[in-house]
Amino acid sequence: MKTMTLPHTTLPASNIILGLMRIEPLSDDEIRALVGQARDAGINFFDHAVVYGDSLHGCERRFGDAIAFSPAERDQVIVQSKVGLADGYWDFSTEHILESVDESLRSLKLEHLDILLLHRPDALVVPDEVASAFDTLEASGKVRNFGISNHTPAQVELLKRSVKQPLIVNQVQLSITHANLVAAGVAANMNGLDQSIDRDNGILDYSRLNDITLQAWSPFQKGFFDGVFLGDREQYGELNDVIDELAGKYDVEPEAIAVAWITRHPADMQVVLGTTNRDRVRASAAGSELPLTRQEWYRLFTAAGHLLP
Repeated sequence: MKTMTLPHTTLPASNIILGLMRIEPLSDDEIRALVGQARDAGINFFDHAVVYGDSLHGCERRFGDAIAFSPAERDQVIVQSKVGLADGYWDFSTEHILESVDESLRSLKLEHLDILLLHRPDALVVPDEVASAFDTLEASGKVRNFGISNHTPAQVELLKRSVKQPLIVNQVQLSITHANLVAAGVAANMNGLDQSIDRDNGILDYSRLNDITLQAWSPFQKGFFDGVFLGDREQYGELNDVIDELAGKYDVEPEAIAVAWITRHPADMQVVLGTTNRDRVRASAAGSELPLTRQEWYRLFTAAGHLLP
């Protein structure tokens, strides 16, 4: 398992993250087994959000009920959560952020979060209010580092006018097939080509220039929760052929190749796994530092339907 020190921190983080958005229906034993498999694979990073579960904080509560880290274990893991959703609307007010973090900590049965992310952009954000919340959380020791999720460069810059803490990560959707983050730059300046449309305002290059680590969520999804591309030979036959060929070459499962396509990128991204299947966690972790060649990386890229002009 490849580990990395996240910029502006001393946190030694695995480049594979276990996302806990689907654990609410699991038993305590099943949650412990899932987390245990992740730890056995070298994963030390666990991702939550207020909205995960049938009710707010639902998955955080299940995690807190099932997992009790010893002080030594707590020092070895990174726990991250995301805040911002209220009752059907987004709310980045100082009061809401502080109340949400307090409830997250109660639910998780933890004294602090290693990282807190603003989950999705709030159109009514007042950066001074975010800054006030972050200052309070930092001073109290409840949150040690901060970041964002699904934010554009301009939205990050707006926050930075008031927020003094480094925004160390941005969690964004990325897979071989859902790859506009990468594909638009490859096809820049091509008239009339859909791939050339920049839908995220240069998040990838901006993040590399500003030492913001990208965390790729839904690494196996075709689109926005449209199902996985692995094994989908009707829509992605050529891609699966290449994945299977490379899986055979490297003696890994197909999941590892899909993960490796992301981890191979020099931006040093992390991959967020949303599965509760322990075998898939194990298989995916093998892609942490699998050495795809440039030719292999681009074969996967073009087999997914992206154009090399």
